Amino acid sequence: MTRRITAGVDGTEESLAALAWAAREAVRRGLALRVVHAWQFEPNEAIGAADPDTEAGWVRDMLAEAAGTVTGHHRGLEVSTDVLEGSPVEALVAAAAEAEVLVLGSRGHGPVVGFLLGSVGQQVIAEAGRPVVLVRAGDEPAAEASGREIVVGQQGEPDDSAEALRFAFETAAARGATVRAVRAWTLPPVFAYSPGSLKLLDEAGGLEPYEKKALEEALRPWRERFPDVAVVEHVEMGSAGQVLLSLAGRAQLMVVGRRAHRTAVGARIGSVAHGVLHHAGCPVAVVPHG
Repeated sequence: MTRRITAGVDGTEESLAALAWAAREAVRRGLALRVVHAWQFEPNEAIGAADPDTEAGWVRDMLAEAAGTVTGHHRGLEVSTDVLEGSPVEALVAAAAEAEVLVLGSRGHGPVVGFLLGSVGQQVIAEAGRPVVLVRAGDEPAAEASGREIVVGQQGEPDDSAEALRFAFETAAARGATVRAVRAWTLPPVFAYSPGSLKLLDEAGGLEPYEKKALEEALRPWRERFPDVAVVEHVEMGSAGQVLLSLAGRAQLMVVGRRAHRTAVGARIGSVAHGVLHHAGCPVAVVPHG
């Protein structure tokens, strides 16, 4: 099955910016675009929605108008619309499973809205099995054409960030952009290292050379697969979130991996992804680990 780019829309500024981003990405990748709205009927006398048929009609009209906007800008782009009835989180997670990428709106500097207020966006990000891109209101295509980089975080062993690196290289190849691969490191307590780790550190000549070698090894298969993509290797001492945010100004897209953490109140994304989503000014792609 050929996956589509899927955008969640509710008519807000954030979701319309997400739709525009998704349409451009669909054109670049030669994919179809699916425009969706997750909907549950809730009577609201204040806005005059007295029955589900009336409200469903409003939703369909809103989706049709949104789809018409992108087809007007991208002739030949295949666009479909769907109203997803049921729990918003479940509906969007299911939509993500059928998509190459799910694209949602984000307010940043506060709760991630994912085109619905509250924790819906964060829950979708935490539970989706496919990449989710968050786009802010006011996002413009100029950043994509100005030579800004695809900035991607790499951590742990070479395979730990493989899916995030894959997404970054695929996106860079479609855009003719440079990938800046970032590995941040800190000074952990000595007891955190096993004897084997200490031997590897000694052979590498110290902590920073060790980190540079780890990043180089993680990038090797992606450099081979995408030989035309320019790559900048960036190793810096500091917390991963702070280092990535310091580079957001040069990014047209920030890519971070995520491993969801289960708690008593549901799945939660990690602190690095959480911080980047809230404070980076550029679109952010959150990619689940394989």
